[in-house]
Amino acid sequence: MRHLDTLHRQRWQEACGRDRDLAGLAIGADVSFAISCGDTHAVFTFCNGYCQSDSGRQPAFTLVADDSDWETFFLKEPPPAYQSFFGMLMRVSSASIAGDELVMAQHAHLVRRVLDIGRETLAGTCVEPDPVRRSKADLSAGYVEIEIDGESLDIFYESAGHGRDVLLLHTAGAYARQYHGLMAESALTERCRLVAFDLPGHGRSDALPGVAPADYSLTTELYAQIILSVISQLDLDRPVLSGSSMAGEICLEMALRSADRLAGVIACEASDYVPGRTTPWARHPRVNQSLFVPEWINGLMAPHTSAACRQQVWWGYSQGGYATFAGDIDFYTGEWDARERVASIDTAVCPVVMLTGEYDYSCTPEMSKATAKKIPGAVYWTMPKLGHFPMAEHPSVFATHFIRALDLIEVDSE
Repeated sequence: MRHLDTLHRQRWQEACGRDRDLAGLAIGADVSFAISCGDTHAVFTFCNGYCQSDSGRQPAFTLVADDSDWETFFLKEPPPAYQSFFGMLMRVSSASIAGDELVMAQHAHLVRRVLDIGRETLAGTCVEPDPVRRSKADLSAGYVEIEIDGESLDIFYESAGHGRDVLLLHTAGAYARQYHGLMAESALTERCRLVAFDLPGHGRSDALPGVAPADYSLTTELYAQIILSVISQLDLDRPVLSGSSMAGEICLEMALRSADRLAGVIACEASDYVPGRTTPWARHPRVNQSLFVPEWINGLMAPHTSAACRQQVWWGYSQGGYATFAGDIDFYTGEWDARERVASIDTAVCPVVMLTGEYDYSCTPEMSKATAKKIPGAVYWTMPKLGHFPMAEHPSVFATHFIRALDLIEVDSE
């Protein structure tokens, strides 16, 4: 493989030794790992916060893929799934981890940054400039009390704008902050009242009463109950419901069971079933969830995502509570399965628009499109240069898609 010949390997390793981000991530690390194609290896050793080469240590684990797949990975603008080695593990048959997978999970942050540096050094980058910073001064915030199974709890919410109510649902293990960029888009706030809330045990909302953190597991019934309670307690008038990932799934579920309470749904990064997204490392006692979980989701973003937006998503996931992400994934890729039910959605009552980012390898555009075809009257399109977190990866670009979706829902509602 060209990228593993002596010259390129030396440039790559030297760049790793100079990288400040990698040096910060490597504090306390003591590990050696390799990237391999056939008989050719690039070995990276970390000790006392420094990246070393030619240490002579045996790698604890090795990232393996075919030559052609590594060539594709290291392109300046890689195709979907190749933007991340986690994406390759899920969607590319030649990709695998040889050796100690636990050690790999413990050092996923180093692996990711080393591979990023490899692409930057050897091919360049397609990362877009940081967006213009938008003020959060127009956000309003507060708490609303809801009741779940006879127990009261306070839910934190934020709102911006005026007009039609739009309720925004955050992704697994996250919280409403990921919508701050979208809620600063004047083209939206001048026509809609955007409301986003933190699920129980997420962000600044109370945890579910009587549920220990390790026992938390999101179910369809609980999720639906929370959403309807928030709609009722905030007195939202048949809001448009929107969310991505697991929140996109529950949008479809709510269109099935509560169509009369909604003006329509904009289901992003959703399909009727998403298998294969559970991971034992998200709640493993020997894996730092504040490092692993953000790395597990980092590669779901498009490679074009600006450094500032990517860092915000990463940092938001690093702040998640113990096992919160894992408990949400119980719903996203386990308990929820609507393959035999989505065809029953009545889009004459509750219009359905589905949007998926081109670079989402978890719920791919093909999966979302196939689901939309099952729903009579549903509309679907793919969002170029966006991934699994469109509202946070590029809020201004996502806003254009969102406005188009709102226009379609408003026409259908007339």
